[in-house]
Amino acid sequence: MWAKVKRLFVIKTRFEAFLIIYALALGAMTRGADYTQQFPGIGGYLLMAATAGAVFLGGAKILDALRYEREAREAEAVNRPVE
Repeated sequence: MWAKVKRLFVIKTRFEAFLIIYALALGAMTRGADYTQQFPGIGGYLLMAATAGAVFLGGAKILDALRYEREAREAEAVNRPVE
């Protein structure tokens, strides 16, 4: 049963990845907007840029991991002995 629950938290497709990246970006930009109000001037804008940059880096890592997992599955299927 725990295996079924665990599968809910695994990103399987690029569409799911883009949905998660969108949610991360939405939260980051909300936090960035708060930073510009809390820290007026260049400091707030630098913090906002940092939150956006974190989403770019995290999104790229998620997409790279999906590609790596797909290639690993394909290589495993090719190298599997025929019975």
